[in-house]
Amino acid sequence: MERTEYEGFFVEKEGAIATLVLNRPERLNALLPTLVLSFPRAIEDVRKDDAIRVLIMTGAGRAFCAGGDVGTKGKDKTYQELSQRWSRFLIGPVAISLRNFEKPTIAAINGAAVGAGVSLFLACDITIASENAKFGLAFVKVGLVPDAGATYFLPRKVGISKAIELMCTGDMINAEEAERIGLVSRVVPQDKLMEEVRELAEKLAKGPPIAIGLIKRAAYKSLDNNLEQQIDFEDYAQSLCFKTEDHKEGARSFMEKREAVFKGT
Repeated sequence: MERTEYEGFFVEKEGAIATLVLNRPERLNALLPTLVLSFPRAIEDVRKDDAIRVLIMTGAGRAFCAGGDVGTKGKDKTYQELSQRWSRFLIGPVAISLRNFEKPTIAAINGAAVGAGVSLFLACDITIASENAKFGLAFVKVGLVPDAGATYFLPRKVGISKAIELMCTGDMINAEEAERIGLVSRVVPQDKLMEEVRELAEKLAKGPPIAIGLIKRAAYKSLDNNLEQQIDFEDYAQSLCFKTEDHKEGARSFMEKREAVFKGT
């Protein structure tokens, strides 16, 4: 296993899976500007590593992420200066880097996800939550607007009416409600969370990387494209896939009644 430390989080690589762990458990993994600044660099490192096919994101301790570190904000001059540019130049690029990441991303919500903590996992492709997880877009409680793309991602996840309700009240919801409204993909027992997330990650890692990357792009384009534009993209994506060795391997394995071995070529 390879482990790289950053300020406030670390990335572990094992086999074809990278796991990014927010690691400020004493502050419920609350975000600092210096932590956030390192995120795109860490994600770019995973993107460039051809051996890695899936990225998992989770938190250490009893929370996923409590959002921005409000307790530090009032004491730290650097935080005060940087937080004025938080949305556009700090947390915003994190959401963009996650959404543009061509490999599948899975958020494993091990506990509370609040404020920017919700924004972080909204930018991931799949979210699996433990039964102990709880969620709240608490920005409004401190007179702020949800950021890091939350106002873009949330209405597309849960619908405009529910999104406005959650953002304007800042109310906390539990894992069961989050699953019911489509905020998370599924809820699992607390002691099974990482086991189930890892199982899904391994399944995705065995898939054809080029096709999976294009499936991601197609799915996200569909949110803004009309039908004709979407069919045009599907045609483009399919023409690329037909030329890959993975497609040939998939066809062979189907005929030979065996599991395909995809190499990303």
